[in-house]
Amino acid sequence: MRRPALYSSSSRSGHALADAADASPTAPASSTSGNGAPPPPSPAKPPSRATRFMRHVAAHNIRLLWSVVALLALMLAISLSFSLHPPGHKLTQKDINAAVLKTLETTVLPSPAAKAYDAIIPSVVRVVGLGKPVKSKDGDEHSDRSVGTGVVIVDKGIILTNLHVVQGAETIKVTFSDGLESTASITGVQPENDLAVLQAHKIPDDMIAATLRSTADLAPGDQVVAVGYPFGIGPSASSGVISGLGRTFRSPEGKQQLTNLIQFDAAANPGNSGGPLVTMDGEVIGIVTAIYNPNQQRSFVGIGFAVPIENAASAAGVPPF
Repeated sequence: MRRPALYSSSSRSGHALADAADASPTAPASSTSGNGAPPPPSPAKPPSRATRFMRHVAAHNIRLLWSVVALLALMLAISLSFSLHPPGHKLTQKDINAAVLKTLETTVLPSPAAKAYDAIIPSVVRVVGLGKPVKSKDGDEHSDRSVGTGVVIVDKGIILTNLHVVQGAETIKVTFSDGLESTASITGVQPENDLAVLQAHKIPDDMIAATLRSTADLAPGDQVVAVGYPFGIGPSASSGVISGLGRTFRSPEGKQQLTNLIQFDAAANPGNSGGPLVTMDGEVIGIVTAIYNPNQQRSFVGIGFAVPIENAASAAGVPPF
């Protein structure tokens, strides 16, 4: 039997055989070899270089076509999205006013007095003056004490209070708004205005000093808040108005007369002494100093007095304005 021809592995031989096969006529399917047997199957013809190039070009064109189709589909989707969801219209002042009005109708705002209290309370301290310990008849030791209020005016722990709260005290203790307790010492006094300046020996890490405000433009009827520890209870807030300016007050014992005071009607009682009188912005305009009661009782009847902050700050050597 005739053996099929073997193709060379070289590309040149392969191309030559392929060209020869392409040039020879194709034999009919019914032809047989000389011995009556069917001819051997023709070996697989490798594609020519031109054929491979054309196939590569066709595949590249198909990929390019699909890329164009995908891009067109994306652009169509974006166009439909913009047509279904048009951009919002430009905000007008009318829209803003409506939104603000809606907020005011649905939100409960704090009162002016509450805002003033929140602003000043980090700077308010409780002041306790302790006398020398004495033994009672039953052998127990106790010390006289006076309770008042103070306000931090410098964040290094400088505090303003009334002189009568700490005068003669053997030990002075202050308690800050965060609960920190510390002893304090007197660094300055202004007896004519019943003021004392304290220096706390320990202070909170985040100590906040009060904001001081000039009294030059105050007028009767302006709203004010007094913050302190009446009868040691507090901190407590009471609100009212300025009743008058440039008032004079003489102590019930007649020992001292204070001048150029701010008169106010916010409730103040023993323990409020030395505390701040503030505006609705929480800015200190005075130091609560005295209350007036024609019955010589230590209870409030609607007339309180505060030393203007200009005088009080000068006691600490701090020009406030």
